[in-house]
Amino acid sequence: MINEFALDLKTARKKSGLTQVDCAHLLNVTEPICSRIENGKRMPSVRELCTLSLIYGRNFESLFAGIFKEARIDLRERLTTIPDAPNGWLGRMNRQHTLNSLAERLIDTYPQDNEA
Repeated sequence: MINEFALDLKTARKKSGLTQVDCAHLLNVTEPICSRIENGKRMPSVRELCTLSLIYGRNFESLFAGIFKEARIDLRERLTTIPDAPNGWLGRMNRQHTLNSLAERLIDTYPQDNEA
């Protein structure tokens, strides 16, 4: 998945008209580090990801579309096998509400994942 992400970053940079030197300067890293990020040899830090999101005008999820899709599919599967809450646990109602809301978001917001 990192290669898809790296290719997406490189494409976004080229579409923006920025050079790697420009991007490195805006990220406050060296050009070789920028190159390694774009070639999938180095994952950007959270701060660098936020900066890239701002540079390219793209939200965080769109930068990691493939990884988010995998996470949604995995979560949907793990929801079906989550252990029962302990008897008498005070957070039981909140827990169930959270799990139900998560399941609804995964199905309603991302129906295209059902095809995978």
